Amino acid sequence: MKIVSYLHESGVRGGVVIDDAVYDLELLLQGSTEAVHGATTSIREFLELYGDRIPAISAGITGLAAQDPVARVGALNDIRLSAPVPDPTKVLCIGLNYKDHVAETGRAFPEYPDVFAKFASTMVGPEDEIGGARISSNLDFEGEVAIVIGRRASEVSEGEALDFVAALAPLNDVTARDLQYRGTQWLAGKAVDGSTPWGPALVTLDEVGDPQALDIATRVNGIEVQRSNTQYQIFSIARIVSYLSSFLTLEPGDVIATGTPQGIGAKRNPPVWLEPGDTVEIEIEKVGLLRNRVGKPQI
Repeated sequence: MKIVSYLHESGVRGGVVIDDAVYDLELLLQGSTEAVHGATTSIREFLELYGDRIPAISAGITGLAAQDPVARVGALNDIRLSAPVPDPTKVLCIGLNYKDHVAETGRAFPEYPDVFAKFASTMVGPEDEIGGARISSNLDFEGEVAIVIGRRASEVSEGEALDFVAALAPLNDVTARDLQYRGTQWLAGKAVDGSTPWGPALVTLDEVGDPQALDIATRVNGIEVQRSNTQYQIFSIARIVSYLSSFLTLEPGDVIATGTPQGIGAKRNPPVWLEPGDTVEIEIEKVGLLRNRVGKPQI
């Protein structure tokens, strides 16, 4: 199932993509045998109510669409999409999680996941421009697999951790390196307003299969700058979820970026920085393609 958030005259609503068309998720669920009482206009609300039933809903969603054509919003190309979860409670990120990326930084392999945070104000959608050019001349690309939590998770084991993952999406962890390197903490370089695009859709695990066997590639203006596979992650997605849940409670709609592979602009000779007007693509096998332009500085 491909889950999206789309712009409607009443605000941002949750939808699903079926055969290149967007269907309103709340309207479809009204005809489902899985339906429960409660508002599901947003994706976070949907996950709070249905996070433990996603496989069953995914299996029947095409049939629901056929039975309820009124739920069809329109062709995907005619619908403007927002960030898949516009209002996450938490945005957590893992640094130094690909073996080749750790090697290019010259650091030792981490013993535990290296965790930092972003904010909802950092996140933008698949049709938005990448912000940050006004305050940074060293914007860098980082293609990553993002996961979205579907069920409340506290102290879950690695063996059960994937049961708490709702879906995956491409994410570009754009980093202002000049801000990042001003101190020992990464926050300033990672939390620039409107600098982190992700989407276009959340793809549920029943469509993705093994999340540790996915090709990931980043392109800038059509030139490939990163390529790897999630099998080379130091900490698997299951390990990351289990570790994070050991010290904080993960809630439905929380976003976790799982790290970037080798090839970042800062480690090239000479360094390669994103410029206004550049197009950046993050493509993940079985998950989708994210494409955004770097915005011009706003005066």
